Amino acid sequence: MDALAEGFARVQMWLFEGLIQPLVFNLGWMRWQEEAFDATEWLLAGIVEVVLLAVVLGLLQRWMPAEPIVDRASIRTDILYTLLHRLGAFSLLVFALVTPLMDGIEGHLRMLGLSRLNVDQIWPGVTDQPLVSFAIYLVIFDFVDYWVHRGQHQLDWWWQLHAVHHSQRQMTFWTDDRNHVLDDLLHDGLFAVLAVFIGVGAGQFMSLIIAVRIIESLQHANLRWRFGAVGERLLVSPSFHRRHHAIGAGHEGRHQGCNFAVLFPIWDVLFGTADFRPGFVPTGIRDQLSGRDYGRGFWRQNWLGLRRLFGIDARPPDEGVGGC
Repeated sequence: MDALAEGFARVQMWLFEGLIQPLVFNLGWMRWQEEAFDATEWLLAGIVEVVLLAVVLGLLQRWMPAEPIVDRASIRTDILYTLLHRLGAFSLLVFALVTPLMDGIEGHLRMLGLSRLNVDQIWPGVTDQPLVSFAIYLVIFDFVDYWVHRGQHQLDWWWQLHAVHHSQRQMTFWTDDRNHVLDDLLHDGLFAVLAVFIGVGAGQFMSLIIAVRIIESLQHANLRWRFGAVGERLLVSPSFHRRHHAIGAGHEGRHQGCNFAVLFPIWDVLFGTADFRPGFVPTGIRDQLSGRDYGRGFWRQNWLGLRRLFGIDARPPDEGVGGC
């Protein structure tokens, strides 16, 4: 592991000094040199991440697909979303913008006798155990993400943006990053604020985001996978998450959807939104069956999302009611 870390650092420095730093200098952005160095790390990590996912999950999807591939054009659009999100250091950009804001707020709080909450320092000795600290922050992130995800479905204005993600009828591991730009900005902005507020450093924030993204890619994969009676309740599986994307289930029912958990299904169990029924049902949004257009390409999908947000596009009547 030390050899891999050292090799990664060397490649990062080579990429930064040979490409990124000269570009930043020529553009007159030298005051952003530190952020550019961090962005280089995100870029390199994203490249490694995308290549590994494409190879490993790509082969697995060929081996045991949940459904045949019939719409490769929509998958190519999802690949574009993935490359823009994971190679564009979107999360780092939001984190870099939020940190100065939170530092200013923290300064005012200190004047009132308050300070930033460092969760991993609540328990003595935790700071000396990085894995324990990482696990604590991961659970906190996932708990908050569960409620954010429910908000994306239950707040009508937010759903108009989040619907871009659910409009994919041909789910694959690329689908994870198929999100409206404003939806991503809101989501990542909230978690950047949370990270700064509870004391997550930039390096740890990167590790948390990458860990979550890898698991989310697996959840969206076109795989006929269940984790068994116990495993299904420990980690969100492709089967469990596919039910969340299912027509008539993922955005309807008593809780306006089901299976909102991002990593750990325990949140759905505790708050009554879990649906562990097996089966690999068709995915999408019910009003697509009535002819509603959610767009085919990146620009069209984002444009239509804005039109829905401002109430410009009329909504066709639903064809019945489903649910969890």
